[in-house]
Amino acid sequence: MIPVFDGHNDFLLRPLRDPASRETIWLAGEGKGHLDLPRMKAGGLAGGFFAVYIPSPTAHDAPDFEAVMDAPPYDLPLPELIGAEAAQPVAAAMIGHLMWMERTGTLAICRSVSDIRAAMAAGRIAAILHFEGAEAIGEDLDALHLWHAAGLRSLGPVWSRPTVFGHGVPFRFPGTPDTGPGLTAAGKDLVRECNRLKVMIDLSHLNEAGFNDMAALSDAPLVATHSNAHAVTPSTRNLTDRQLDMIRDSNGMVGLNFATVFLREDGRKAPFDGWEPVLRHMDHLIGRLGEDRVGLGSDFDGATLPNDIGDVAGLPRLLDALRAHGYDEPLLRKIAHENWLALLSRTWGG
Repeated sequence: MIPVFDGHNDFLLRPLRDPASRETIWLAGEGKGHLDLPRMKAGGLAGGFFAVYIPSPTAHDAPDFEAVMDAPPYDLPLPELIGAEAAQPVAAAMIGHLMWMERTGTLAICRSVSDIRAAMAAGRIAAILHFEGAEAIGEDLDALHLWHAAGLRSLGPVWSRPTVFGHGVPFRFPGTPDTGPGLTAAGKDLVRECNRLKVMIDLSHLNEAGFNDMAALSDAPLVATHSNAHAVTPSTRNLTDRQLDMIRDSNGMVGLNFATVFLREDGRKAPFDGWEPVLRHMDHLIGRLGEDRVGLGSDFDGATLPNDIGDVAGLPRLLDALRAHGYDEPLLRKIAHENWLALLSRTWGG
């Protein structure tokens, strides 16, 4: 079984919501969600980016939210900005759960590619601490250094709602990522300081103007950890060919998102059978980026997935589908983990 290193998961939301059950949720698996240690072992998931995401008090609480996203066109309002004072205790709790997972001996929080390789060789889950939205960092950036000391090595300036650093894309279909202004002055300072600290910056969720600012400012490869192709599915969350070309030219990378709403050509959220939408996006990404700049960015525990993937235990079925589609073993290994490790070497050094 080819080991997989994945670009994005939201597992840490589950122990956040039920901290008393975290041992069952992680070690034994309670049969819910997409990830737990037994299913990761069964599916060959050797590691990936574990996201700290600050839930919005009113995000997607409307009873018709699911129905709206399954009946395009739609254009959903974004939640309000969350300040650092409110976000920091939540981020600390989620990082605490990740550190507890490390103390069980089943996972390692990795700060370098050599850490990732060592964890994989030892049979421990290789975890990168990632922020999906930088709400837990204030404009003075002091907290960035605090979280970096705790192991933060990757962040996205925004989820979809705005932050003091920039603006995300709304949940809109059809639409383009050209939805608002670019990075704020604080956002540009954040990019420069992340470059200095060698913290990877994630472009997923950032709008087009912010993407352009990042490309102009950053001296690191451009990366979208969990995004798909706008040419196939015209969602605001997907990347245009121009953006993909800019990522290619920076020697960056894109992780294929498994979320049905960003895979289906019709923009619906409903699960589907078969592999055709997944293969269309993968073919397009490889066609624009090349074989060395595409990986997986599942969005496990944060999205509705195709029926044939189901959860993390379905990763071998995905690799079999890519194999049957004509992808050879060297390319499968690149997509599964080698490209991510090479990208992190280019970004972090070493």
